Amino acid sequence: MRIAILIEGKTERAFLDALRSFLQTRLEGKMPKLDPLPYDGRVPKGDFLRKDVLRLLNAPSAKANAVIALTDVYTGSQPPDFADAADAKKKMKEWVGNEKRFHPHAAQYDFEAWLLPYWGYLQELAGHDVSCPGLDPEKVDNSNPPSKHIQDLFRRGSKGRSYVKARDMPAGYCGRTVSLYPYQSAGNSGNW
Repeated sequence: MRIAILIEGKTERAFLDALRSFLQTRLEGKMPKLDPLPYDGRVPKGDFLRKDVLRLLNAPSAKANAVIALTDVYTGSQPPDFADAADAKKKMKEWVGNEKRFHPHAAQYDFEAWLLPYWGYLQELAGHDVSCPGLDPEKVDNSNPPSKHIQDLFRRGSKGRSYVKARDMPAGYCGRTVSLYPYQSAGNSGNW
């Protein structure tokens, strides 16, 4: 089985190793081939998305059994392309059409929203105890998306380095026990 995954860029690409590790423990002997297809900055929209998805599903060689698209609500476009994650998934479904093998997913604002529950680990990496921007990662303000909060944390930090998605994003996931409340379960005493 081959699953093509349309991703926006560096953060999502870095996350794939953690995803593979997670799936291998649960799909032993049945692990699908995950085939990431990175775009430079954002997954296409409209007819461009439809054409890419159908090309992958109908390719004469290396045909995908399914296509997953990962997008952010925050794309930098003005006016915004999507009102929220539900709107993003709805629009992607409409653009692609009636295709049961296509599965859109969206991070409210940006992919880094899913790193906010790991704020304590990010504080350790950055060397700063700035408070987490919110308890619910999917409700952090779109005008100042989670990636901006993480960049600010590293800018203020004592470790003297900036946030590099491909380096620092996996550190929040890899080797960590995934839980519903990772920040609290880590026993971190930093500021939430």
